[in-house]
Amino acid sequence: MSSGEAKPGLRERARRAVHREIAEVGMALFLERGFEATTVDQIAEAAGISRRSFFRYFATKEDVVLGDLIDRGHRVHSALTARPAEEEPWTAVRAAFLALRDEARDSVGTELRIARMLFQTPSLRARHLEKHLAWQEMLTPELARRLRTLEGLEETDAIHRAAAIIATALACLDVATETWVRRNGTVPLEDLWDEAVAAVRS
Repeated sequence: MSSGEAKPGLRERARRAVHREIAEVGMALFLERGFEATTVDQIAEAAGISRRSFFRYFATKEDVVLGDLIDRGHRVHSALTARPAEEEPWTAVRAAFLALRDEARDSVGTELRIARMLFQTPSLRARHLEKHLAWQEMLTPELARRLRTLEGLEETDAIHRAAAIIATALACLDVATETWVRRNGTVPLEDLWDEAVAAVRS
């Protein structure tokens, strides 16, 4: 947390703790029983809360899996902003994505199971793509700012190019993750992303 950010109050910290606990309970049930076979009522019961309380923390069942994706987007944005001003755009974007990868807390086996569930469940896949569009809106202005500084582009041209780079980077991340799942995590995800980006840029 930067010095300019206010520390969350006790109530907000308690809310975040409950949110995290429900997400952990829900994820455990999804991995044990399958996403479609697990109901909101089952998650609420396992977490010791009411169905009504569940919906105070999560708008949909899908958000138990993907609810922190927007927060991750903010962390990628912060990592991108912190990159050296003279860094080449693709290099900066790669480093920002890797910063998020480095903070992953789950084992490779658990990450594989979550990713497999994501790609095999249409409602999760749709929600995932929707939130990646939010990432694009979040990251494009920062990359455009860099392009204006590095290459002297006009604002409209910088935004156009930045949006294309971010959209491509996210598409390559999805392709790389699918390949990573098919190969059971035997090839590092960042290597697969590099290969996907190289295929596009060549």
